[in-house]
Amino acid sequence: MGVSFLSISTLPSLLPPLVAHNPKSTLTKYQPRSVAICCTKINTDVSDEEEQFHWKRRDILKCIGVTIGLELITNSGPLVGMANAADLIERRQRSEFQSQIKGTLYTAIKGNPDIVPSLLTLALNDALTYDKATKTGGPNGSIRFSSEINRPENKGLSAALNFIEEAKKEIDSYSKGGPISYSDLIQYAAQSATKATFLASAIRKCGGNEEKGNLLYTAYGSNGQWGLFDRQFGRADTQEPDPEGRIPIWDKASVQEMKDKFSAVGLGPRQLAVLSAFIGPDQDATETLLASDPDIAPWIQKYQRSRDTVSRTDYEVDLITTFTKLSTLGQQINYEAYTYPRAKIDITKLKL
Repeated sequence: MGVSFLSISTLPSLLPPLVAHNPKSTLTKYQPRSVAICCTKINTDVSDEEEQFHWKRRDILKCIGVTIGLELITNSGPLVGMANAADLIERRQRSEFQSQIKGTLYTAIKGNPDIVPSLLTLALNDALTYDKATKTGGPNGSIRFSSEINRPENKGLSAALNFIEEAKKEIDSYSKGGPISYSDLIQYAAQSATKATFLASAIRKCGGNEEKGNLLYTAYGSNGQWGLFDRQFGRADTQEPDPEGRIPIWDKASVQEMKDKFSAVGLGPRQLAVLSAFIGPDQDATETLLASDPDIAPWIQKYQRSRDTVSRTDYEVDLITTFTKLSTLGQQINYEAYTYPRAKIDITKLKL
């Protein structure tokens, strides 16, 4: 058995240039680099000289291919840099737009706090139309259609939809990347409503003092747990209502019917318990009903104990996690949504 080594450390300098370099171009700072490559082959004894020749030629070509690949990677530096910069710009655009949306919703909810429970149920009912078998439905904005919002399971949610419509007008007026989808806005309104309930709880724990309540929520609250939810931004609106019969009529549904619905979308008793504040027109009555079920009762009790603590960590984190999963059921997220071309500068008009 023989071992042969083929050194081609000087091969890059023998190859023709892959990219014509302009001395005045900004690409000149990324010069090709010679890379030492050692190709190793362990051979069994081969008596056929022609076969040995074919092996050597084949391995030489492989080594040349590796070298060319390295040359391409080296010379792609500016392109990679530009791609990364463009990606960062798009992320910043989406982040700034999200901040504006949250500001609009925060102000609107603060002026109408009674709308909070309905916003939560609106988001839940829009999402729970998801059907795993057909991969249809989900948080796609279908609840905005009159034929769907007027169904029995959506009783009392018209005011929440009107709230969404008004918020959408304001948000679309300053959006640089096109109108916000109903599907995104409904879920983000529910997020703002959820945060409002968390903050209200912190204020109550501070005897109604808003300043202290804000400090408490900032120090111990769950605001930092929304990262994954915020990245799921770019849902597309459906153009037709979702089929009927996919949502229980909550104030008439049995616990088993609720459990079956949640199970159908991949959620269980734990998630049903933590989302009890979203379900139906009378959420206190829903939670009381759910507490009678042996599978759900331990979770109801766990979250009640958590809500009595200062930080409410178990309850708030589990709710955010479950709501995040719920808000993306069956959705293909467009991570370039709401981005826009940067303004071009006409250098001929610059005053130097």
